[in-house]
Amino acid sequence: MRALAAVLLLVIVAGCGAGAVSVMAPMEDVQRSAYAHPGPPSLTLYTVINNRTGSGAHTALMISASQRVLWDPAGSFYHPAAPEQNDVLFGFTPNVQAVYEDYHARETFRIVSQTVTVTPEVAELALKLARQQGPAGDATCAITTSGILRQLPGFEGFPASYFPVQTMENFAARTGVKGQTITDDDADDNHGVLFRVMRPAGPAAAP
Repeated sequence: MRALAAVLLLVIVAGCGAGAVSVMAPMEDVQRSAYAHPGPPSLTLYTVINNRTGSGAHTALMISASQRVLWDPAGSFYHPAAPEQNDVLFGFTPNVQAVYEDYHARETFRIVSQTVTVTPEVAELALKLARQQGPAGDATCAITTSGILRQLPGFEGFPASYFPVQTMENFAARTGVKGQTITDDDADDNHGVLFRVMRPAGPAAAP
């Protein structure tokens, strides 16, 4: 993970409080960045958890369908190789994924990653729903993500929740989910420097 220090210019840490801000990268950038991940179609739920309090700080959903994207509601993550359209990050390659994970996990936060294999049809529907959702408002990362999940075959009745940890636990109850915890001892002040210095010009979002 330390090797990722070379890509500091590519990262901004996300939080569940950037607000409902419409961001629409040009379609040509989205099409040029499209990335199809090898392997079976899948859904990966990310939950960022505060190590001090155990409370959830953010929820996001990686969707591996005909292309792999990240639904990052009200997040503030930025990567020039992952153009965004209304909280959907395209071009979510393994390199972008590694940066996303490394700079969410730090001294005071860990990430729980949960993956489940789904049919191509379910993955495509998840991709469609995420693209149709529109930008999420403050503190709605879990409720918008659970709202997408409950519309998918096999996830009928998935509980709606505003709480990332509750959504994580509900996801864990699905058959076939494989989870892992991602940690890092990067100091928070290091994250703060990256956030202030590396973000492109414009209004600052909450870390």
